[in-house]
Amino acid sequence: MKNETPRPTSERIAVAMSGGVDSSVAALLLLRQELDVFGVYARMGPTAADDATSDSIPFAARDAADVAARLEIDFHVADLRREFEDLVIAPFVAAYRRGRTPNPCIVCNPLIKLGALWEWARQRDASAIATGHYARVERCPETGRWRLLRPVDREKDQTYYLVGLGQDHLARLRTPLGELRKDETRAIAERHGFVNARREESQEICFVPDNDYRAFVASRLGDAQVDLEGPIVDLEGRVLGRHDGIHRFTIGQRRGIGIGAASPLYVVALRPESRTVVVGPPEALLAGGLETGPLNWVSIPEPRGEIRVRAKVRYRSPSAPALLTPLEPDQGVRIVFDSPQRAITPGQTAVFYDEADTLVLGGGTIEKAFD
Repeated sequence: MKNETPRPTSERIAVAMSGGVDSSVAALLLLRQELDVFGVYARMGPTAADDATSDSIPFAARDAADVAARLEIDFHVADLRREFEDLVIAPFVAAYRRGRTPNPCIVCNPLIKLGALWEWARQRDASAIATGHYARVERCPETGRWRLLRPVDREKDQTYYLVGLGQDHLARLRTPLGELRKDETRAIAERHGFVNARREESQEICFVPDNDYRAFVASRLGDAQVDLEGPIVDLEGRVLGRHDGIHRFTIGQRRGIGIGAASPLYVVALRPESRTVVVGPPEALLAGGLETGPLNWVSIPEPRGEIRVRAKVRYRSPSAPALLTPLEPDQGVRIVFDSPQRAITPGQTAVFYDEADTLVLGGGTIEKAFD
């Protein structure tokens, strides 16, 4: 049997407690296993709740501390604002400047939660990190390789966001909620009197106030936005108007384009080299396939030939059957879907599952779509 990174027999687990109900219940479930558990809030900012210039404790950290006190476990705050700025926020802004649509959560998980936060926890004798993600991690008995699988609650499935993890990450990751439904998680929190048991979930990017990424990116670019202005053209190249920055657009966008038309127009392509926004009818958003940059193979080694997969082109899109062909070793893949997909967007991540739609095979950044 192949000997991949083993898990320690005696575990001291750092639970990444965000202040939400999921990570709070994750800590409780691990305590029930009589493990050595402590909580840590990763301060990343900047948000309204966690201002990067403030020394006060964010309200989310206070909620996490309240749950930790109720569970009678140690609680810490790890200041990771500098790492988060350099590794997540700065690349996020740079991607929009290049006319791409990034997914910062996919970057954050390996570099911050299982990266910088792990280093912080390891220095405090942690042997593993637990999160409130809805996902399952198991070890293949035949190969010894760690595998990432969809959770029981498919509605809350967060495996898409974990596709950047490698074998070492999975070996030290605990996801206690993988076997639970969300309503069961809330019920457990209520029975134990957690302050966050019924708190609404945020659907926003954690560091973007009011989910207005355009305003956030604009505030970071400042006067440099002038260099991103350009024409809006139709599919035939006719100029329909001008825009004030290519960073304000994404594939599939309908609102806020800034031009009038007799029928609905959507952003169907961005050409960053000329700062051009291309618009067209909804059918122009359909594409038969895509190519990615270098892949992270999560649960399997890189395949040597074609394989059948189910692929997701963004978090909220359903997976779709497709044929995956490696381009060159470590150079990405070509995906041809059985039926056209809508709004395939460079900068987003394509995630590939097995044909049973359960096991995460791998994923990579979308570089281009094709008909």
